[in-house]
Parts: sequence; C-alpha cells; structure tokens
Amino acid sequence: MAAGWWNDAVFYEIFVRSFADSDGDGKGDFKGLTSKLDYLEELGVTGLWLMPIHPSTSYHGYDVTDYYGVNPDYGTLDDFKQFLSEARRRGIKVIIDFVINHTSSEHPWFQASQDPKSDKRDWYVWSDAKPDYAGPWNQPVWHEGESGYYYGVFWEGMPDLNLRNPDVTAQIEDIARFWLEDVGVDGFRVDGARHLIEDGAKQVNTPDTHAWFKQFHDFYKSVNPDAMTVGEVWDSVVVAAPYVRDGEMDLVFNFELASTYMDGVNGRSGDKIRTSASDILGRLPPGQYGSFLTNHDQNRVMSQFAGDAAKARSAAVLYLTGPGTPFIYYGEEIGMTGAKPDEKIRTPMQWSAEANAGFTSGTPWIAVNEDYPQKNVAAQSAVPDSLLSLYRRLIALRNEHPALRSGDYTLVDAGHKSVYAALRATEDEAVLVLQNLGDQPVADYKLKLAGSLLRGRYTLAPLLGEGEFAQLDVDAGGGFADYQPLPELKPGAAYVLLLKPAS
Repeated sequence: MAAGWWNDAVFYEIFVRSFADSDGDGKGDFKGLTSKLDYLEELGVTGLWLMPIHPSTSYHGYDVTDYYGVNPDYGTLDDFKQFLSEARRRGIKVIIDFVINHTSSEHPWFQASQDPKSDKRDWYVWSDAKPDYAGPWNQPVWHEGESGYYYGVFWEGMPDLNLRNPDVTAQIEDIARFWLEDVGVDGFRVDGARHLIEDGAKQVNTPDTHAWFKQFHDFYKSVNPDAMTVGEVWDSVVVAAPYVRDGEMDLVFNFELASTYMDGVNGRSGDKIRTSASDILGRLPPGQYGSFLTNHDQNRVMSQFAGDAAKARSAAVLYLTGPGTPFIYYGEEIGMTGAKPDEKIRTPMQWSAEANAGFTSGTPWIAVNEDYPQKNVAAQSAVPDSLLSLYRRLIALRNEHPALRSGDYTLVDAGHKSVYAALRATEDEAVLVLQNLGDQPVADYKLKLAGSLLRGRYTLAPLLGEGEFAQLDVDAGGGFADYQPLPELKPGAAYVLLLKPAS
C-alpha cells in the first residue's frame, strides 16, 4: 500500500470552541486558532484535525445544520480560509470532521423529510411502524417523528441519512468537493464510520457501508489525489482493518492499540504491551492507522493515570516513537485533566496563569480547569524536563528520523515484565526504544534482538535519555544476539537510541 504525506505527519486534534478566543465572547474561534499557529509549529505538529466547524444546534457540533457553512461562533468562511493559508505557510496540513452518518434534526433536509410527500423523505430512514429492535449498544434507535418513525443511532436529535439513496451520496460528494477544492482542506476525519448504512437489525460494518466507502474513496481521490481520510471505526482491529486494506480509507484509528498503551502503562507492564501489540499490529496494513492515547470521547490521559506524570511521560514515548500516524489531543502535551461528561473532556486550553488560563478575556463557555495556574503552556515552556518539553522533543525526533515515522516495527523481548523495548528500522537507519514502565529500578533485563533487520556491530547513541551503552553485536546468521552490560533503568526511564555502525 502506497504511503502518503499523512504517514510522515504528526496530527493535533483541536476543539475550536475551546482553543483560543480572539474576541472575548468566551468561545474559541478561527482567528484565535490562527494566533496559536506559531505554538503549534514550535510543538512540531504537521497536521491538524479540527472537530466539527459547521453550524450546529449543540456546543459540540456533531449535529450539523449546514454542511457548506461554518459555525458563526467561530467566525466566517473567510476567517477559516485565512487560517488555512497561515497553516499552509507553516507546512501544516488541515483536515476537518466529516459528519455524514447523520444530520441535526433541525437541518432543513430533515425538516422537509417529515412530510411523506417531500422529495427529501427518502433522504432519511423512515418507517410507518416502529421496528422492534434496539441499537448496537441496546439503545433506542427508532424515534417518533411527525409522520412515522425515523432511525437515529446516536439520539433523536441526530437522524441518520439514507446513504443508499444516490441523491444523498451525490450531495455528500458535492460537499466533499466544496471543502477539498473550493475551500482547500487536506482531507477528512470521518465520524461514526462503521454506522453509515444499516441492514435491518445489523447496524454496524455492513457490506453496503464498505461498498459506499470504496466508491467514495475513488471519488475524493479524483478531486485531489493527495486528499486523505481517517475513519472513526471504534471497533476491534479485525473489524477495522478492511476499511484500509480494501482501499476504502487512508487510515483508521487504532483503538485497540491505544487501549494497549494505556493499560500497559497503568499496569506498569512492558510485557503486556509487547504481547498485545504484536497481535494487534499483525492484523493491519503496516503503519496505515492513526495512533493515539485518548480523544474527545474518552477521559483524558492524565485523568486515566490519576495525575501520575511519570505514566503520562511513558505513554507519550510509547506512541510518539511507535508505528502509525500519531494524533495528539489538545492539552494532552501539558497534562490537562478531564473526565466525563463530555463537556469536561473539552474544557478550554490552558495557555497561562492569567485569568481564565489566557483562553479568553471574557467569560469562558465552560469553566477552565482549576489547576490552570500551575499547569499551562507558559509555565511548562520554560522548564526543560516538563511534559511539554518532552512532547516537543519526541515530535522533533520523529520529524528528524525516518525510522520513527515509517520504519519497520519489531517488538524486542526484554526478559522483564516492566521493560518495553522496540526497534524501528529502515534500510538506512535503526532506532531502539527502551523504557522502564515500572516504579522500581530494573537491572536484571537482557534484550534479545532478532537479527533479521541488522547485521554486524553497532554503537548506541542516545537521542533521548542519558547513559552509556555497550556495543551491540547482531548475529550475521540471523539468530538472536544478547548484549550487556546495560545500564540500570530508573523508574520511568525512557531511551531512544540511534544504532550507528561501529567503525
């Protein structure tokens, strides 16, 4: 499978409402976002994913009322185009949320569809009688309208579009063309992808859903061959893999890998990560997935780690040196906390110790986290060993070293439960990642490295972490090579080691 620009990118997910407010109305906006592009450039990210930017009846935007417009809370379409221009000048790509499984119940299409005689009736899924089945997680999915029952998998305010109807598909394609060609975005994050087309009581990952995405992939590539999609297929990798493998999307989010990273760090077990990741990654096309820790639908990383900064650092090293295309959720890099309900996961970005965390000069749409005076960008920028500094260093290493972006990924047996080790290698470069995920020092580990990728003798040059390492001999016969002595790994220690052929 051919690699695209997204395979070299590091993405940053932004909720515009909560990122930066330029006019003091308490809501983030495009001008505020534009003003923070220097920060994002310094962080090192090369791609942005914006949560929904269209007009909507909700704070979150996932119930769209106009696909061709932008939310007036965020500014104008010209403001958005100016943001795109400034992002492009900095070498940053931009993708937007594409919410096509459903619309708002306030969308004019749905309002018209309530009339059985309307030409929009078949744009949604209507039934005269209420079907007797529930949804994928046993939730009500059939809702009473003015003239029958309509299907909405998420809730009654989000009726599902009928993508079996070619007129609806043509409209979605027109919307995609508008944003790719007329506006100039670089692609889409497809919301709720597995729910697109139902087949009676079978409501997820149907053959018709796969067929629709296959033809849509062909369509958007015809508009812009460099456009990309990343699908939210919140399911096992076995289920998610065909969306990429069969040419339906460029990437899917790897939810199983994210859980493996988070559970492994929480359980202080490198062994757990090695065992689980090996199985997970063997089922996907190499590197063709989005890697992440948590997103806007999940409790934040620092909250899941109960405020343990060492765990947050370990998790960052894992996925920013690992395979796939990383997606960082805004504020993760400074250790922002947040737990459900969803609004509390999407609180304003903490820029400084000034009032309202420097997010707004007015009253924020939702209160900022109470810890903002201590936990903010300004405070961490000046501290070399802060979490933010670590994120900057890891992203810089990924941007500088092809092995960390697209190299083969080989999990290494460390012979100790707490130690995680992995090799990233291209034909020209090899990098070893070594971590102690435990809360005790480890000295009795002994790496075993398969010799299929490397041959000969190497020195180990730390790109991250301090210490001295013995030379590494790799068995030219392709066997395993043990090498020691190795330094004692302090609790939470993380090394990124460049392997250089010994002279």
